[in-house]
Amino acid sequence: MPDPAFIIRLKRIYDPPGEEDGARVLVDRLWPRGVRKEAAGLTLWLKDIAPSSELREWFGHDQTRFAEFSRRYRAELALNQEAVGRIEDFLKLGPLTLLYAARDPAHNHAQVLREYLLDKLRGFQRLR
Repeated sequence: MPDPAFIIRLKRIYDPPGEEDGARVLVDRLWPRGVRKEAAGLTLWLKDIAPSSELREWFGHDQTRFAEFSRRYRAELALNQEAVGRIEDFLKLGPLTLLYAARDPAHNHAQVLREYLLDKLRGFQRLR
């Protein structure tokens, strides 16, 4: 199996689709402004995997809260295995691109979700 880090990509929804994207899953709870659904090239819009509205509002894209946001979001993901399982199903088929609308490419929920998924994959690989 290839390094999981290479099969889970992140991309802003505002960037054009690429051939290397594989499955394109929007992981935001709200539809991004200014994006036409036809132009997004989505495989799936998985609202249920996004952080809760309460957590998203608490975070408010404040970089000083990112570590605590990450911890809280990972806890939400651990309780949301149905949505996580849907993402894992796409990974079985090939590359996956998680799409998000946040302006900050380093401090957003898609980064946390990607790391959460990679941690799970690495854990599974160690058991083999």
